[in-house]
Amino acid sequence: MFANNLSGAGSPPPCRGRAGEGVETWLPCCSTPILTFPLQGGRNGYRHKFLRYFQLLVAALCFSSTFAVATPAIQHWQSASGARVLFVEDHDIPMLDVAVSLPAGSSFDAADKSGVAGLTHHLLDLGAEGLSEDDISRGMADIGAQLGGSFDPDRASISLRTLSSAEERDKALDIMARVLQRPLFPEAILNREKARVIAALKEAETKPDSIADKAFQKAVYGTHPYALPVSGEVASVEKITVQDLSDFYRSHYQASGAVVAIMGDVSRAEAEAIAGQLTGKLPVGAAAAAALPNVETRIAASEQRISHPATQSHILVGAPGMARNDPDYFPLYVGNHILGGGGFTSRLMNEVREKRGLVYSVYSYFLPLKQPGAFQIGLQTRKEQADEALQLVRNILADFIAKGPTEKELLAAKQNIIGGFPLRIDGNRKILDYLSAIGFYDLPLTYLDDFTRKVEQVNVAQVRAAFARRIDPQAMATVIVGAPEGVAK
Repeated sequence: MFANNLSGAGSPPPCRGRAGEGVETWLPCCSTPILTFPLQGGRNGYRHKFLRYFQLLVAALCFSSTFAVATPAIQHWQSASGARVLFVEDHDIPMLDVAVSLPAGSSFDAADKSGVAGLTHHLLDLGAEGLSEDDISRGMADIGAQLGGSFDPDRASISLRTLSSAEERDKALDIMARVLQRPLFPEAILNREKARVIAALKEAETKPDSIADKAFQKAVYGTHPYALPVSGEVASVEKITVQDLSDFYRSHYQASGAVVAIMGDVSRAEAEAIAGQLTGKLPVGAAAAAALPNVETRIAASEQRISHPATQSHILVGAPGMARNDPDYFPLYVGNHILGGGGFTSRLMNEVREKRGLVYSVYSYFLPLKQPGAFQIGLQTRKEQADEALQLVRNILADFIAKGPTEKELLAAKQNIIGGFPLRIDGNRKILDYLSAIGFYDLPLTYLDDFTRKVEQVNVAQVRAAFARRIDPQAMATVIVGAPEGVAK
């Protein structure tokens, strides 16, 4: 069973089940933490001056040195099968990481059969040609390899991490190739997994965060496929058959739509062979999946107040935000870090929690997808102060859109983002994720080379203009689960 890979732009909320790979997560660097660590003991004079000098020196180095960070050299080609391949050769450690991504996410479900895409992906490694689910699990464990995957509205992906030595690598790739290209979808296993999914969906119907998320997606996207629950609905999952999975697999798991990312200890010739091995037997000849309809980026203002016995109100506010290739990506990305994506340094956290104590946590983030993904603000607070906290959040957002950030806020955000950039590419798996995103979303091959420069070029006027173009504070969807007594409906 593949585990989902959750991420989001800005600071994604803990345990929120919306995914989107290739979206940078906030990794704090030097600026804020270094300037706030406490002095311990002794007199403050010389010690304070020395530490202050040290703090500023390290922050400056953290800010400037990232421009010299070596980014991986990306090789790319199209395989004979038609798949797009991105490859980084690195022999520092004897490991190989591989991922295959396909346009087979939950947004490709039919409304009356939501859950088919997720179950198709889920059952890939639960039985393949010549392999039972136990064979697959034991085969990977015996050679110390890991087979995984991720799933979101846009993509279904399968990933592998294995030792690069020929014996282990060949065994692992053989299993991955069969899982990806010759899945069986056994009926008994489908029935078992449907029961598990249905039980999880029924449990989610009692949880305020799940209720809020489902209502929010519907309010933001209406009838667009992005509104479909990633795991489906109880009624739709009950109807899913093996034929549904087989049909979905044939129409969405085609080599022509595949992106293969390869990172690690193999040569270019070996990488070409691996790409062919993993995609050469994918379905061909079936009609390609229809393109997604355009997201309606301007929505009518709405507010849902849903009763729930929880002691706290769960509040979500948002609207369609930006696509992954949006020309305003970097101004919105940096601006959101300032607004609510930068943790304790963000304006929302400072105003709503630190100054007024209305919440434990408040955040904002963009979830860029093929079509504009959601911009979301989320918070939890005691029921009796829910309306006060919500109004404050709305005021902060409106002020941010009208005036933009201050120069001081912008500088601190840039220092944090640029200073943390080396940590984004300090491991093979992280680079693999970027390769997959670059290929799937047709981002420039120089994306990693350009990242810090584009962040540094963002100015206050660009942030203000980008937010004004994308976010209308008077046209937002609001969901309150556990609404104050007497006003819930």
